[in-house]
Formats: sequence, structure tokens, C-alpha cells
Amino acid sequence: MSQQKIILFYEFTPFSDPVALRMWQQTLAESLNLRGRILISPHGINGTLGGSIKNLSRYIKMTKKYPGLGHVDFKWSQGCRDDFPKLSVRNRDEIVSFGAPEELVVDRAGVVGGGVHLTPEEVHALVAERGDSVVFFDGRNGFEAEIGRFKNAVIPDVQTTHDFIREIDSGKYDHLKDVPVVTYCTGGVRCEILSSVMVRRGFNEVYQISGGIVRYGEAFGNRGLWEGSLYVFDKRMVIDFEKDPMQIGKCEMCQGATKFYMNCSNAQCRKLIVMCPDCQTRHKPVDCAHVDVDSPAVQAG
Repeated sequence: MSQQKIILFYEFTPFSDPVALRMWQQTLAESLNLRGRILISPHGINGTLGGSIKNLSRYIKMTKKYPGLGHVDFKWSQGCRDDFPKLSVRNRDEIVSFGAPEELVVDRAGVVGGGVHLTPEEVHALVAERGDSVVFFDGRNGFEAEIGRFKNAVIPDVQTTHDFIREIDSGKYDHLKDVPVVTYCTGGVRCEILSSVMVRRGFNEVYQISGGIVRYGEAFGNRGLWEGSLYVFDKRMVIDFEKDPMQIGKCEMCQGATKFYMNCSNAQCRKLIVMCPDCQTRHKPVDCAHVDVDSPAVQAG
């Protein structure tokens, strides 16, 4: 069997015919026997695909030939085609569902009015220069932060990306408007929008990590400001950048340290329960109604 991996990517650029792009992407990915998810809107493209390294490389080469996609940052990750149940290529109003497509302004250079992009090394330089005044702001759904986050990060009270605008508009973070705020998310796409939302609402010094947690983890592994593991929206569920990361998650049953989740056994529920392997074995099936959790598994973005 050929060696396999997963790629993550996004690009904000205006598409005059997103339906035509969807049809072409569907044909291209199918021809290369890839699985995963691609979302396409008038504002851009966002995707995660698994398959053989050879076919993924072909996909990247062909996609970069499409007008506006020549500079897409494709991130490679451990995994395979079977980490996804199928191939899904869809058109949406938003490639990340913040519920406010009218707020997003995009040109050929990307999102207009977003946060300043920082490389992982530039993030460290900012912290070295500004010290404790730098605030890390998690741009993911709340449950993702339970097993991994930047040290002392602000974790917004959100269960889906739709909650972010309400959360920012609540005023509870207004005290951060005059301090350096570094937004972060898995691959960077959610922070493109979140940072622009914050800038529009008067946050004066907003940054985002180029390539997100994935690029940061590639650069610093367990040796930087990131603590724990990274949740991902596919069969893998959890990935680590190096062996033996700090385990900051707390098992909902025994309260022991863990990085693992378990799906609620209720077929009508989409919640994930932080639970160590031993408790998963002992307590199957688990209904979140009988466990003290409030961490729903929701859409990727």
C-alpha cells in the first residue's frame, strides 16, 4: 500500500463562479481517489483531504494552477484516506460558519482588515518583547481547548463558531481592546475571520498565527507555549506534535489527566466527553446526560 497522509488548506480569494470550482474540485479529488471535505464559497476555499502522498501531490499541483489559488499554504499531517468516511465537496455561503457572510470582505490578497499574521517565531518575539501583556485568544469551539491550548489563553464561551460574534459583542472582552491579542485556531482559517471581527469592533492590536496551531506545533513541538494535544475533526480526533505531550484534559469520570474523547452513546447527541481509555472501557456506553459535561462536538472550521 502506498504511503498516505492528510493535507489541510484554505485560501480567501473572491471566486466569480464558486459552483464551477466545486464541480472541478469534485472531479479532481474523485479522480485521485481522495476522501475528506472541501467547502467553497464566493470568499474562498477550505479543505482537508486524505490519500496517497503521490495523489495528494498531484492534487496540490493541479489546484495551484487554478486562478487565485497559486499561493495556497498546504499543510501536511499524519493520517490516511480512511480517516474520512467519504469525499464531500460543497458550496456554502461561508467556508467557516460564523453566520455573518456580509461582514467578510475579501480581495485577491485575502481577508481585508484582519489581524496581522505572525510566524511562530514572531509570536515568540512578541511575547519576549511585550511579556504578560500578550493575550492568546482561542478561536476554536470550547470543547477543543479542553485537551490543548496556549498557556494562560482566553477560552471564549462558545459551542459553535456561530457563537463567536455574540460572544465578542457581549462586551466581556472589551478590556482586551488595548492590549496585544494573538488569535489562534487549528489551521488558521477561523482566525482569519475572527481577527477581522475583532478589529471591526475596536480591538486595536490583533494578531493571528500564520498556519495556526499546526504550523506552530511543527516549529516548536512540546517546547513552546502550546500545552497539550490538538483536536482534529476526523477519525483521528487527536494528534500530537511530539511524543509524550502534557496531558491537560481531565477525565469526566475519574478526573485523571487524559487527551482522549468519547462520543455520547445517544444517537441524537453530538457531544464529546473527555474520558481516559480505562474509563471508556469500564463505562461503555456513556450517555452525556449522566455525565457532567458541556463540550459538544460540532462543525469543523
